[in-house]
Amino acid sequence: MKTRTDENLEEVSFDEFDEIMNPRSDEQDFDRVVGNAVSRRGFLKSTVVFGGISALGSVLIPDALLAAEDRFTFDSIPTNDLDTITLPEGYESEVLVKWGDPIWSKGVDFDHATRGTGESQAMAFGDNNDGMDIFPFEDKLLLVVNNEYTNRKIIWGNRPEGKAESDDDIVKGKLAHGVSVLEIRLTDGQWSIVKDSPFNRRITPDTEVNLTGPAAGHELLKTAADPTGTVSKGTWNNCGNGRTPWGTYLACEENFNGYFSASSEEYELSAEQKRYGISTKDWGYGWSKVDDRFNIEKHPNEAHRAGYIVEIDPSNPNSVPKKRTALGRFKHENAEVVINADGRVVVYMGDDERGEFIYRYVSNGVYAPGGDTDSLLDDGKLYVAKFHDNGAGEWLELSKESTGMNSMAEICVYTRMAGSQVGATTMDRPEWVAANPHSAEVYCALTNNKNRGIKPNKGGDLTPVGGANPRKDNKYGQIVRWRPNGGDHTATGFAWDLFVIAGNPAVHQDDRAGSANVHKGNMFNSPDGIKFDSNGMLWVQTDGKYTNEGDFEGQGNNQMLLADPVSGEIRRFLVGPKECEVTGLSWSPDRRTMFVGIQHPGEKGNSHWPEGGEATPRSAIITIRRTDGGIVG
Repeated sequence: MKTRTDENLEEVSFDEFDEIMNPRSDEQDFDRVVGNAVSRRGFLKSTVVFGGISALGSVLIPDALLAAEDRFTFDSIPTNDLDTITLPEGYESEVLVKWGDPIWSKGVDFDHATRGTGESQAMAFGDNNDGMDIFPFEDKLLLVVNNEYTNRKIIWGNRPEGKAESDDDIVKGKLAHGVSVLEIRLTDGQWSIVKDSPFNRRITPDTEVNLTGPAAGHELLKTAADPTGTVSKGTWNNCGNGRTPWGTYLACEENFNGYFSASSEEYELSAEQKRYGISTKDWGYGWSKVDDRFNIEKHPNEAHRAGYIVEIDPSNPNSVPKKRTALGRFKHENAEVVINADGRVVVYMGDDERGEFIYRYVSNGVYAPGGDTDSLLDDGKLYVAKFHDNGAGEWLELSKESTGMNSMAEICVYTRMAGSQVGATTMDRPEWVAANPHSAEVYCALTNNKNRGIKPNKGGDLTPVGGANPRKDNKYGQIVRWRPNGGDHTATGFAWDLFVIAGNPAVHQDDRAGSANVHKGNMFNSPDGIKFDSNGMLWVQTDGKYTNEGDFEGQGNNQMLLADPVSGEIRRFLVGPKECEVTGLSWSPDRRTMFVGIQHPGEKGNSHWPEGGEATPRSAIITIRRTDGGIVG
């Protein structure tokens, strides 16, 4: 087994940590797996508009469509490795809120020397903002933001070793996680946080959260502190998000596993714990030192209570968040909600780990504006995607009959195992899912997968090269899209193609160069966050390699691009500061302000954004506006 020191373990990513603690054996006998090559010449005609690859084969694209109307309002900008925000001419940005900024008057300003305390963090905006959305309510605007995790060497950067030295250090890191709900206001052209708004709220790993749906009350969710299995405590490592048409926010728990540990390294992990990345060591946060429930040796069921989608009502600061177990338990990236033509609620979700799956939930009830919505995310059917190499796909229902599992409760707790049981397609890290508001088509960012064609996933499922995952050792990622049969999001079947295959045509001339709509002027790697604007244009945010050398030469810092689903054209709109991820996106109701998240700038110690000088790097939400006051995007 490959080992590292504790210090080195704390420096690796969540994905690397999982593989080190639960290594996967190299897959043998890969000669029996057939890889499908993707040619750049053939790609344009098969993917520029939807339906190019289908069960009926490739279709030629009329020249009129290839020369579609230019729907962009800016010229693509070049890459760079500057420690700032770079935008097209005619656009400007400002920082709205940063990690550690107080959101109540009794809070204190961020202290760069100490990086704050547990008490100050409880009163402040959380760290590493990710998914977010704007909610108009009466005459107010509410901003809801995930605070995914913390960079330990930054939040504890006041300590010589960059590690927690006291219980309060651990508590400070813990309270930097969760969700921030803020009222915001535009005054004289300046956006700001409304301190002391009755809507301001921090939802942390210590906040009471109800468990609902099929798994609520099941033996797997019962603990000594909660023998009913219906009341959990807290939410953390929320990555992407979703929103419902009834005005609630969906926070999506992703790498929840990295916070649990055991008293002894000899503790024997179950197969289910290993599949979900639970280990005897945590990711360096030390929560079990101050909160016993994170010790899996003492409380093995506690981890079963994390890994869900959490519904939050931002308009009611006294409401209790709800973990909707019917949507499954895995490393949720985001939750894309679609109201089908018949009124049923459909939720598309990705499980962000190498070789995991894409899921769909379909409610049994229908949405009626103003009606009761509480059961819509509790009572329904859960499916997992199967992508066939011929461009067809199907949704496989996860039921007792199809999986051989004992109950829907068990399926909702061990959803990954259910997906394996029915033979779902292993994907290249399914990240955000986005549905086109003007067409019945859905997109999913598959960010990368170094194990494709090399190793199985944690459940032992093969990861063959081909179909929607066309490259071995996939460094760059791709975006897959599908159209449900008959335009019905509840249909069993769909047709799929690849909208874009990211790559580096400046370095490679083979399939690593990417698809034909990728060129030296717009190249990128690791698409992560994706979201449609009201015009039906697709925004793409990246969380990839920023070394700017080797396979990634010329790609610069992480970025945000805009893609036209009709023409296939992609232009670069924003380049972030050093060592950041660009993630989270929303708009003001008039669309004259765009809100964008900048996460973990300087994660390797080489940024001082946004304040510059020798200041502590701090994740932040920025606002982007046009200098002429026009609509953004």
